[in-house]
Amino acid sequence: MKRVIWAGIGALAMVSMMGAANAADLPRREVMPAKAPMYAPVYNWTGFYLGINGGGAWGRSKWSGPVGNTGDFNVDGGVVGGTIGYNWQMPNNFVFGLEGDLDWASIRGSTNAAVCAGSCETKNDWMGTVRGRIGYAFDRFMPYITGGLAVGDIKANLGGAGSTTKTNAGWTLGGGVEFAIAGPWTAKVEYLYADLGKGSCDTCLGGADVDFRTSLVRGGINYRF
Repeated sequence: MKRVIWAGIGALAMVSMMGAANAADLPRREVMPAKAPMYAPVYNWTGFYLGINGGGAWGRSKWSGPVGNTGDFNVDGGVVGGTIGYNWQMPNNFVFGLEGDLDWASIRGSTNAAVCAGSCETKNDWMGTVRGRIGYAFDRFMPYITGGLAVGDIKANLGGAGSTTKTNAGWTLGGGVEFAIAGPWTAKVEYLYADLGKGSCDTCLGGADVDFRTSLVRGGINYRF
């Protein structure tokens, strides 16, 4: 009986030793290094872009001549056209840009003031601007201010009795916000005030000066290269 017990103890000890040896021979499982957290790259506004824009306009016009003036009257309409520009983003996130646009316009208004002896109509058929922009980039969102040169036509029509079209240069000032949509596409909404100064109609009211001021609210889509 003792022999059986001692034989069992010996067999158990041998199995235990063999198991420990086999465990030591097993390859160690490699610990995978922890992955670094992924961060989306900060958006960079630097570069050239092309786009389209469109919106609405409202403003005021006034005719002044030797026989009197019409007083201010309303003009309104719409605009649509193209945009071209370039941005430079600084390390401090300020963005400086130069932008130009050329729009077809249908902005008009008329008055039946006594000096018109009928109807005095002011119309703007096209407008372009060349402006500087200063913005601040909050990653993919950039508010900005803008201002510069405005050029457009001022058409004066005295009820069919006289009509003159002049191209005038004036100024514009405004601001807006632009934001990245996806890939190279951005969208913007902006407000501009434009003053084209005074045109003239030599055959109207004995020679009338015609001024034109308008506010523009436009949306736009740009493609950045």
